Amino acid sequence: MNGSRILGTGSALPRRVVTNAELAERVDTSDEWITARTGIRQRHVAGPDETTATLATAAARAALADAGVDATSIDLIVLATATPDNTFPATATKVQDSLGCNGGIAFDVAAVCSGFLYALSVADSLLKTGMAKRALVIGAETFSRILDWEDRTTCVLFGDGAGAVVLDAPGTDNAGKDAPGILCSRLHADGAQHDLLYVDGGPSTTQTVGHVRMKGPEVFRHAVVNLAAVLREVIDEAGVSVDAIDWVVPHQANARILDATAKKLGIAPDKVVITVDRHANTSAASVPLALDVARKDGRIKAGDLVMLEAMGGGFTWGASLIRM
Repeated sequence: MNGSRILGTGSALPRRVVTNAELAERVDTSDEWITARTGIRQRHVAGPDETTATLATAAARAALADAGVDATSIDLIVLATATPDNTFPATATKVQDSLGCNGGIAFDVAAVCSGFLYALSVADSLLKTGMAKRALVIGAETFSRILDWEDRTTCVLFGDGAGAVVLDAPGTDNAGKDAPGILCSRLHADGAQHDLLYVDGGPSTTQTVGHVRMKGPEVFRHAVVNLAAVLREVIDEAGVSVDAIDWVVPHQANARILDATAKKLGIAPDKVVITVDRHANTSAASVPLALDVARKDGRIKAGDLVMLEAMGGGFTWGASLIRM
């Protein structure tokens, strides 16, 4: 039996778009510098009335509409975020209440940029055990709220947004590599790399939210090695060839990381979905955002074999192979 099936996808972006040129008016940088090193040309930044919960709810509603199912059929919400509305309760419970499906399971997952992959695996596991029948898996972030806007090495990299999928429990007929569903997932973490990408605040340490801090070159090297390794791990476990993969939907951190990872595995560049130029790095939201974009523009179709992958602070990283 395969894993849970994706019934629909959705996404939401803040109204405000901030270009590289606008950022260059605030910090010592330029459009040419940002584009050449990251591939980013613009990002969306949340306004005062936009929060992680409001973006997550909008993405969830879009996914429900795409799937053609009612919110009352959802009995599990797993929301991946590093920027919750509150320390507690979980932002997932706010989304649950907004959708009107109270009473089921709802909680947040904190694995930063790998959060959606972690959330997807957790939801899939719960659906397989029968704890729930239908889930919303959401990645949502307002990273602009934890950026140091004087630090040009980090503030140019991130944006805000949300993406969601409706996940249905696997059926008894959902078997074989050609049947829709999650074929294989693998997750990893390495806490020894904490100081390479982190936020310098938290309730039990500084009693503040803090700001993102990153050692870019070191993160780049780890990302290429770790992502290539986990992708190979999933491919081998699923028993498929690299050539059989129709699309790779990666975490949108940096165009150079996407290129280097694809080359390391021998994946054709035209099979890689890229949205980093429009969205920048939206952390846990980036994979579901890119997945929704590629489905809505017609690239990813029913029956396609799709690889999702991400790496983030922690370090955490993972990949999932899905038959759409």
